Amino acid sequence: MPAVRHTAGAALGAALLLALTSCTSVSPSPTPADPSASASASRAKLGLPAHWDELKKWKLADWDGWAKKHLLQNPVVRDRWNPDKMKAATPQEPAPPTAAPVPVSPTVPGAPTPTATQPGPVRAVPVNRPYTAYPASGKVFTSAPDGKTGQCSATVIADPAHPGRSNLVWTAGHCVHQGKGGSWYKNIIFVPAYNSSGAASAGKHATLDQVAPLGEWWAEKAITSPQWTAEGDDHGSGAANQYDFAVLRVHNPDSPGKSLEETIGAAVPVWFDAPREKLSVSAWGYPALAPFDGQELDRCDGGHPTPLSYDAARPAMLTIGCTMTAGASGGGWFAAMPDGRQALVSNTSVGTTDHTSLSGPYLESVAKQALDYLSKQ
Repeated sequence: MPAVRHTAGAALGAALLLALTSCTSVSPSPTPADPSASASASRAKLGLPAHWDELKKWKLADWDGWAKKHLLQNPVVRDRWNPDKMKAATPQEPAPPTAAPVPVSPTVPGAPTPTATQPGPVRAVPVNRPYTAYPASGKVFTSAPDGKTGQCSATVIADPAHPGRSNLVWTAGHCVHQGKGGSWYKNIIFVPAYNSSGAASAGKHATLDQVAPLGEWWAEKAITSPQWTAEGDDHGSGAANQYDFAVLRVHNPDSPGKSLEETIGAAVPVWFDAPREKLSVSAWGYPALAPFDGQELDRCDGGHPTPLSYDAARPAMLTIGCTMTAGASGGGWFAAMPDGRQALVSNTSVGTTDHTSLSGPYLESVAKQALDYLSKQ
Protein backbone atom coordinates (compact mmCIF):
# COMPACT_ATOMS: atom_id res chain seq x y z
CA MET A 1 0.00 0.00 0.00
CA PRO A 2 2.43 2.65 -1.20
CA ALA A 3 1.88 6.16 -0.04
CA VAL A 4 3.43 8.09 -2.90
CA ARG A 5 4.13 5.71 -5.74
CA HIS A 6 7.09 6.63 -7.88
CA THR A 7 6.78 6.60 -11.61
CA ALA A 8 9.35 6.98 -14.33
CA GLY A 9 9.73 10.28 -16.15
CA ALA A 10 10.95 11.67 -19.44
CA ALA A 11 13.14 14.77 -19.67
CA LEU A 12 12.42 17.96 -21.54
CA GLY A 13 15.81 19.70 -21.51
CA ALA A 14 16.74 19.73 -17.84
CA ALA A 15 13.11 19.62 -16.70
CA LEU A 16 11.32 16.50 -15.56
CA LEU A 17 8.33 15.56 -17.66
CA LEU A 18 7.00 12.73 -15.57
CA ALA A 19 5.87 14.15 -12.26
CA LEU A 20 2.96 14.17 -9.98
CA THR A 21 1.33 17.56 -9.31
CA SER A 22 0.94 20.80 -11.43
CA CYS A 23 -1.32 22.00 -14.24
CA THR A 24 -1.36 24.15 -17.38
CA SER A 25 -3.50 24.29 -20.48
CA VAL A 26 -1.59 22.32 -23.11
CA SER A 27 -3.21 19.59 -25.17
CA PRO A 28 -2.03 16.09 -24.21
CA SER A 29 -0.39 13.84 -26.75
CA PRO A 30 -2.74 11.00 -27.68
CA THR A 31 -2.09 7.50 -26.38
CA PRO A 32 -4.09 4.35 -27.09
CA ALA A 33 -7.18 4.29 -24.91
CA ASP A 34 -9.85 2.12 -26.51
CA PRO A 35 -10.30 -1.03 -24.40
CA SER A 36 -9.62 -4.37 -26.01
CA ALA A 37 -12.25 -7.07 -26.27
CA SER A 38 -10.60 -8.94 -23.41
CA ALA A 39 -10.61 -5.84 -21.23
CA SER A 40 -14.28 -5.30 -22.01
CA ALA A 41 -15.04 -8.88 -21.05
CA SER A 42 -13.11 -8.50 -17.81
CA ARG A 43 -15.06 -5.37 -16.96
CA ALA A 44 -18.34 -7.13 -17.66
CA LYS A 45 -17.43 -9.78 -15.08
CA LEU A 46 -16.89 -6.99 -12.57
CA GLY A 47 -20.25 -5.43 -13.36
CA LEU A 48 -18.60 -2.52 -15.19
CA PRO A 49 -19.38 -0.95 -18.57
CA ALA A 50 -17.29 -1.85 -21.62
CA HIS A 51 -16.38 1.81 -22.10
CA TRP A 52 -15.56 4.11 -19.20
CA ASP A 53 -17.56 6.96 -20.71
CA GLU A 54 -20.70 5.00 -19.89
CA LEU A 55 -20.06 5.65 -16.18
CA LYS A 56 -21.34 9.17 -16.73
CA LYS A 57 -24.78 7.65 -17.33
CA TRP A 58 -24.80 5.59 -14.13
CA LYS A 59 -27.64 6.23 -11.73
CA LEU A 60 -27.64 5.64 -7.98
CA ALA A 61 -28.91 2.08 -8.53
CA ASP A 62 -25.96 1.33 -10.84
CA TRP A 63 -23.47 2.55 -8.26
CA ASP A 64 -25.27 0.58 -5.58
CA GLY A 65 -25.16 -2.65 -7.58
CA TRP A 66 -21.47 -2.25 -8.28
CA ALA A 67 -20.53 -1.13 -4.76
CA LYS A 68 -22.23 -4.14 -3.19
CA LYS A 69 -19.73 -6.33 -5.02
CA HIS A 70 -16.89 -4.40 -3.34
CA LEU A 71 -18.05 -4.07 0.25
CA LEU A 72 -15.56 -3.01 2.88
CA GLN A 73 -15.13 -5.45 5.78
CA ASN A 74 -13.45 -3.46 8.52
CA PRO A 75 -14.61 -4.48 12.01
CA VAL A 76 -13.30 -2.47 14.96
CA VAL A 77 -10.37 -4.23 16.61
CA ARG A 78 -9.71 -2.73 20.03
CA ASP A 79 -6.08 -1.84 20.72
CA ARG A 80 -5.10 -2.68 17.11
CA TRP A 81 -3.44 0.71 16.82
CA ASN A 82 -1.24 2.46 19.37
CA PRO A 83 1.40 5.20 19.04
CA ASP A 84 4.23 2.73 18.42
CA LYS A 85 2.32 0.84 15.72
CA MET A 86 1.30 4.07 14.04
CA LYS A 87 4.88 5.30 14.01
CA ALA A 88 6.13 1.95 12.68
CA ALA A 89 3.66 1.93 9.76
CA THR A 90 5.84 2.69 6.74
CA PRO A 91 4.91 3.57 3.17
CA GLN A 92 5.56 0.59 0.93
CA GLU A 93 7.05 1.45 -2.43
CA PRO A 94 7.43 -0.79 -5.47
CA ALA A 95 11.13 0.16 -5.72
CA PRO A 96 13.59 2.38 -3.87
CA PRO A 97 13.76 5.95 -5.14
CA THR A 98 16.64 6.82 -7.45
CA ALA A 99 18.53 10.05 -7.91
CA ALA A 100 16.65 10.78 -11.13
CA PRO A 101 13.64 9.30 -12.92
CA VAL A 102 14.15 6.59 -15.52
CA PRO A 103 13.49 8.02 -18.99
CA VAL A 104 10.39 6.51 -20.59
CA SER A 105 9.30 7.09 -24.16
CA PRO A 106 5.76 8.48 -24.41
CA THR A 107 5.12 5.85 -27.08
CA VAL A 108 5.53 3.00 -24.58
CA PRO A 109 2.08 1.64 -23.62
CA GLY A 110 1.19 2.77 -20.14
CA ALA A 111 3.81 5.52 -20.05
CA PRO A 112 2.47 8.94 -19.07
CA THR A 113 2.35 11.59 -21.74
CA PRO A 114 4.03 14.84 -20.68
CA THR A 115 1.73 17.61 -21.86
CA ALA A 116 3.64 20.73 -20.89
CA THR A 117 6.90 21.91 -19.39
CA GLN A 118 6.75 20.35 -15.96
CA PRO A 119 7.23 22.39 -12.78
CA GLY A 120 10.47 22.68 -10.90
CA PRO A 121 10.69 21.43 -7.31
CA VAL A 122 8.87 23.39 -4.64
CA ARG A 123 10.28 22.88 -1.17
CA ALA A 124 7.83 21.36 1.32
CA VAL A 125 7.51 23.43 4.47
CA PRO A 126 6.22 22.36 7.89
CA VAL A 127 2.74 23.40 8.94
CA ASN A 128 2.72 25.28 12.23
CA ARG A 129 1.59 23.37 15.29
CA PRO A 130 -0.79 22.57 16.84
CA TYR A 131 -2.40 20.68 13.97
CA THR A 132 -5.73 20.83 15.77
CA ALA A 133 -5.88 24.32 14.20
CA TYR A 134 -6.21 22.49 10.84
CA PRO A 135 -8.13 19.39 11.99
CA ALA A 136 -9.42 18.37 8.56
CA SER A 137 -5.96 17.00 7.68
CA GLY A 138 -4.81 13.71 9.17
CA LYS A 139 -3.44 10.25 8.55
CA VAL A 140 -4.93 6.93 7.42
CA PHE A 141 -3.48 3.68 8.76
CA THR A 142 -4.10 0.26 7.20
CA SER A 143 -3.10 -3.40 7.34
CA ALA A 144 -2.31 -5.47 4.24
CA PRO A 145 -3.23 -9.15 3.89
CA ASP A 146 0.39 -10.08 4.68
CA GLY A 147 0.17 -8.16 7.96
CA LYS A 148 2.30 -5.19 6.90
CA THR A 149 1.00 -1.85 8.04
CA GLY A 150 0.81 1.25 5.91
CA GLN A 151 0.20 4.94 6.27
CA CYS A 152 -1.19 7.68 4.04
CA SER A 153 -2.60 11.17 4.37
CA ALA A 154 -6.26 12.17 4.15
CA THR A 155 -8.80 15.00 4.53
CA VAL A 156 -12.20 15.38 6.20
CA ILE A 157 -14.65 16.53 3.52
CA ALA A 158 -18.16 17.97 3.66
CA ASP A 159 -21.04 15.52 3.29
CA PRO A 160 -23.62 16.80 0.75
CA ALA A 161 -26.44 14.81 2.35
CA HIS A 162 -25.50 15.66 5.96
CA PRO A 163 -24.30 19.27 6.13
CA GLY A 164 -22.54 20.04 9.38
CA ARG A 165 -22.43 16.36 10.36
CA SER A 166 -19.94 14.79 7.97
CA ASN A 167 -18.25 11.47 8.65
CA LEU A 168 -16.52 11.41 5.26
CA VAL A 169 -12.77 11.26 4.61
CA TRP A 170 -11.06 11.69 1.22
CA THR A 171 -7.82 9.90 0.35
CA ALA A 172 -6.13 8.09 -2.55
CA GLY A 173 -7.58 4.84 -3.87
CA HIS A 174 -4.22 3.07 -3.60
CA CYS A 175 -4.06 3.96 0.09
CA VAL A 176 -7.04 1.77 0.98
CA HIS A 177 -7.63 -0.62 -1.96
CA GLN A 178 -5.19 -2.99 -3.68
CA GLY A 179 -6.48 -2.25 -7.16
CA LYS A 180 -6.84 -4.80 -9.95
CA GLY A 181 -7.48 -8.30 -8.61
CA GLY A 182 -7.35 -7.09 -5.02
CA SER A 183 -9.64 -5.86 -2.29
CA TRP A 184 -9.83 -3.33 0.52
CA TYR A 185 -7.09 -3.23 3.12
CA LYS A 186 -7.98 -4.05 6.73
CA ASN A 187 -7.97 -2.20 10.04
CA ILE A 188 -8.48 1.13 8.27
CA ILE A 189 -8.58 4.09 10.63
CA PHE A 190 -8.35 7.85 10.21
CA VAL A 191 -6.56 10.01 12.78
CA PRO A 192 -7.34 13.73 12.38
CA ALA A 193 -4.57 16.16 13.35
CA TYR A 194 -2.15 13.26 13.92
CA ASN A 195 0.73 14.18 16.27
CA SER A 196 -0.67 17.67 16.66
CA SER A 197 1.61 18.71 19.50
CA GLY A 198 4.75 16.99 18.21
CA ALA A 199 4.83 14.57 21.14
CA ALA A 200 5.81 11.66 18.84
CA SER A 201 8.50 13.58 16.94
CA ALA A 202 12.26 13.07 17.09
CA GLY A 203 12.04 9.58 18.55
CA LYS A 204 10.01 10.64 21.56
CA HIS A 205 7.50 8.29 23.15
CA ALA A 206 3.93 9.59 23.09
CA THR A 207 0.59 8.52 24.48
CA LEU A 208 -2.41 7.69 22.32
CA ASP A 209 -4.14 10.89 23.40
CA GLN A 210 -1.13 12.86 22.22
CA VAL A 211 -0.87 11.32 18.73
CA ALA A 212 -4.65 11.06 18.26
CA PRO A 213 -5.99 14.11 20.12
CA LEU A 214 -9.29 13.97 18.21
CA GLY A 215 -9.73 10.21 18.36
CA GLU A 216 -9.38 7.15 16.13
CA TRP A 217 -12.07 6.91 13.45
CA TRP A 218 -12.72 3.48 11.96
CA ALA A 219 -13.85 3.16 8.35
CA GLU A 220 -17.22 1.43 8.04
CA LYS A 221 -17.99 2.08 4.36
CA ALA A 222 -15.81 2.99 1.41
CA ILE A 223 -15.98 3.78 -2.28
CA THR A 224 -13.25 4.19 -4.88
CA SER A 225 -13.41 4.58 -8.63
CA PRO A 226 -14.39 1.61 -10.79
CA GLN A 227 -11.26 2.39 -12.82
CA TRP A 228 -9.04 1.87 -9.79
CA THR A 229 -10.59 -1.48 -8.84
CA ALA A 230 -10.30 -2.74 -12.43
CA GLU A 231 -6.88 -1.38 -13.39
CA GLY A 232 -4.97 -0.07 -10.36
CA ASP A 233 -1.51 -1.31 -9.45
CA ASP A 234 1.29 -0.61 -6.97
CA HIS A 235 3.68 0.87 -9.47
CA GLY A 236 2.05 4.13 -10.48
CA SER A 237 2.41 2.98 -14.06
CA GLY A 238 -1.00 3.26 -15.66
CA ALA A 239 -4.08 5.26 -16.51
CA ALA A 240 -5.83 4.15 -13.31
CA ASN A 241 -3.80 6.87 -11.58
CA GLN A 242 -6.09 9.37 -13.26
CA TYR A 243 -8.90 8.00 -11.04
CA ASP A 244 -6.83 7.30 -7.92
CA PHE A 245 -9.20 8.53 -5.19
CA ALA A 246 -11.36 7.03 -2.45
CA VAL A 247 -13.94 8.17 0.08
CA LEU A 248 -14.39 6.60 3.53
CA ARG A 249 -17.32 6.83 5.89
CA VAL A 250 -15.92 6.62 9.42
CA HIS A 251 -17.16 6.41 13.00
CA ASN A 252 -15.62 6.62 16.44
CA PRO A 253 -16.70 3.67 18.62
CA ASP A 254 -15.75 5.68 21.70
CA SER A 255 -17.98 8.60 20.74
CA PRO A 256 -21.20 7.20 19.28
CA GLY A 257 -23.74 9.66 17.98
CA LYS A 258 -21.30 12.51 17.37
CA SER A 259 -20.06 13.05 13.84
CA LEU A 260 -16.45 13.58 12.82
CA GLU A 261 -17.19 17.12 11.64
CA GLU A 262 -18.93 17.99 14.91
CA THR A 263 -15.99 16.57 16.85
CA ILE A 264 -13.19 18.38 15.03
CA GLY A 265 -15.13 21.46 13.94
CA ALA A 266 -14.19 21.31 10.26
CA ALA A 267 -14.93 19.70 6.89
CA VAL A 268 -13.67 20.84 3.49
CA PRO A 269 -15.99 21.05 0.47
CA VAL A 270 -14.95 19.22 -2.71
CA TRP A 271 -14.76 21.34 -5.86
CA PHE A 272 -15.52 19.16 -8.86
CA ASP A 273 -14.69 20.29 -12.41
CA ALA A 274 -12.65 23.15 -10.99
CA PRO A 275 -11.27 25.44 -13.73
CA ARG A 276 -7.69 24.25 -14.21
CA GLU A 277 -6.43 27.53 -15.59
CA LYS A 278 -7.58 29.45 -12.51
CA LEU A 279 -6.29 27.12 -9.80
CA SER A 280 -3.48 27.94 -7.40
CA VAL A 281 -2.92 24.74 -5.43
CA SER A 282 -1.49 23.89 -2.02
CA ALA A 283 -0.84 20.19 -1.28
CA TRP A 284 -0.80 18.94 2.32
CA GLY A 285 0.41 15.63 3.72
CA TYR A 286 2.58 13.63 6.08
CA PRO A 287 5.65 12.58 4.03
CA ALA A 288 7.47 9.65 5.61
CA LEU A 289 10.62 8.93 3.60
CA ALA A 290 13.84 10.81 4.33
CA PRO A 291 14.37 13.62 4.90
CA PHE A 292 10.89 13.37 6.44
CA ASP A 293 9.76 10.93 9.13
CA GLY A 294 5.96 10.79 8.85
CA GLN A 295 5.46 12.65 12.11
CA GLU A 296 5.11 16.14 10.66
CA LEU A 297 2.38 17.75 8.57
CA ASP A 298 3.92 19.53 5.59
CA ARG A 299 2.64 21.57 2.67
CA CYS A 300 3.75 22.59 -0.81
CA ASP A 301 2.32 25.77 -2.24
CA GLY A 302 2.77 24.58 -5.80
CA GLY A 303 0.95 27.33 -7.62
CA HIS A 304 -0.73 26.66 -10.96
CA PRO A 305 -0.81 22.94 -11.82
CA THR A 306 0.16 21.52 -15.21
CA PRO A 307 -1.53 18.51 -16.87
CA LEU A 308 -0.16 14.96 -17.05
CA SER A 309 -1.84 12.09 -18.94
CA TYR A 310 -1.37 8.35 -19.10
CA ASP A 311 -4.46 8.08 -21.29
CA ALA A 312 -5.46 11.13 -23.31
CA ALA A 313 -9.09 9.97 -23.35
CA ARG A 314 -9.31 10.51 -19.60
CA PRO A 315 -9.09 13.77 -17.63
CA ALA A 316 -5.43 14.76 -17.33
CA MET A 317 -3.97 14.71 -13.84
CA LEU A 318 -2.86 17.86 -12.04
CA THR A 319 0.89 18.19 -11.41
CA ILE A 320 2.74 20.59 -9.11
CA GLY A 321 6.31 20.97 -7.97
CA CYS A 322 6.75 19.47 -4.49
CA THR A 323 9.51 17.71 -2.53
CA MET A 324 7.20 15.64 -0.32
CA THR A 325 7.90 11.91 -0.33
CA ALA A 326 5.98 8.68 0.29
CA GLY A 327 3.42 9.06 3.05
CA ALA A 328 1.96 12.18 1.45
CA SER A 329 -0.30 10.11 -0.83
CA GLY A 330 -3.97 10.76 -0.27
CA GLY A 331 -3.26 14.19 1.20
CA GLY A 332 -5.56 16.98 0.08
CA TRP A 333 -4.86 19.54 -2.59
CA PHE A 334 -6.61 22.81 -1.79
CA ALA A 335 -7.58 25.87 -3.80
CA ALA A 336 -9.76 28.91 -3.17
CA MET A 337 -13.24 28.84 -4.71
CA PRO A 338 -14.80 32.03 -6.13
CA ASP A 339 -16.46 32.69 -2.76
CA GLY A 340 -13.07 32.53 -1.02
CA ARG A 341 -13.58 29.22 0.76
CA GLN A 342 -10.82 26.62 0.55
CA ALA A 343 -11.90 23.47 -1.26
CA LEU A 344 -10.35 20.10 -2.05
CA VAL A 345 -9.57 19.80 -5.78
CA SER A 346 -7.37 16.67 -5.82
CA ASN A 347 -5.25 14.31 -3.72
CA THR A 348 -1.66 13.17 -4.03
CA SER A 349 -1.42 10.01 -6.11
CA VAL A 350 2.09 9.62 -7.56
CA GLY A 351 5.42 11.42 -7.48
CA THR A 352 8.74 11.45 -9.28
CA THR A 353 11.57 9.24 -8.06
CA ASP A 354 13.74 12.25 -7.30
CA HIS A 355 10.95 13.92 -5.30
CA THR A 356 10.58 17.03 -7.42
CA SER A 357 6.86 16.91 -8.18
CA LEU A 358 3.57 15.23 -7.35
CA SER A 359 0.47 14.45 -9.41
CA GLY A 360 -3.14 13.92 -8.44
CA PRO A 361 -6.41 13.08 -10.23
CA TYR A 362 -8.61 15.77 -11.71
CA LEU A 363 -11.95 15.39 -9.94
CA GLU A 364 -14.90 15.39 -12.33
CA SER A 365 -18.16 13.47 -12.81
CA VAL A 366 -16.99 10.01 -11.71
CA ALA A 367 -15.56 11.38 -8.48
CA LYS A 368 -18.71 13.41 -7.85
CA GLN A 369 -20.95 10.39 -8.43
CA ALA A 370 -18.87 8.31 -6.03
CA LEU A 371 -19.12 10.94 -3.32
CA ASP A 372 -22.87 11.44 -3.89
CA TYR A 373 -23.41 7.70 -3.62
CA LEU A 374 -21.54 7.26 -0.34
CA SER A 375 -23.12 10.41 1.05
CA LYS A 376 -26.55 8.80 0.70
CA GLN A 377 -25.61 5.50 2.35
